Amino acid sequence: MANIPKMETVYTEDEYLALERASQERREYLDGQIYLMAGESEAHGTICTNLTVEVGSQLKGTPCRAFSKDTKVRSGPIPKSRYGAQGLYSFPDLVVVCGEAQYLDEHQDVLLNPKVIIEVLSPSTEAFDRSEKFARYGEHLDSLTDYVVVAQSQPLIEHFARDANGQWVIAATATNLSDTVVLNSIGCTLRLSEIYDRIVFAVASDDEPTLASD
Repeated sequence: MANIPKMETVYTEDEYLALERASQERREYLDGQIYLMAGESEAHGTICTNLTVEVGSQLKGTPCRAFSKDTKVRSGPIPKSRYGAQGLYSFPDLVVVCGEAQYLDEHQDVLLNPKVIIEVLSPSTEAFDRSEKFARYGEHLDSLTDYVVVAQSQPLIEHFARDANGQWVIAATATNLSDTVVLNSIGCTLRLSEIYDRIVFAVASDDEPTLASD
């Protein structure tokens, strides 16, 4: 969440949800602070759309389904009171739920049981997505079996999976457009050539591919 404007007032979860549900803008919540989400680049939006098409099409006819980046996920300790201010409400770029979706309340806009979460990294949020956000997901989402991060500055997909002992391990790292990443838990294959379709990478001086624009 670094470099994302926030509101200095400390909000309870209830106050955050009331504000979020009445707004046209997306805001994330972390331990009492509300963060206005920055607009996305063309590359970020393209990769997100490609992921939705790639994963969603493979889940047809299965007990699992994909939710878009407009779906909130709560990860945090169970609040001791309705005035609690501990927890994370985030908008993952893609969420997969298997079986019946479990929601926070009757509004059915906050998921509690994601099985797979995919985040497309941005310069302003990459550090948070890789550290604090991943830690919260892993600690508080018992249903989560896979966490995938997708770079937009170069062809790179990293897949983290929870092993039989409950520990998170690096299941795969793919860096070539001809590579694939297999998510066995949901029976899906991520083909980098499809995920990065329409993304044009510039060639830097050291011959490493970089994205032409943010």
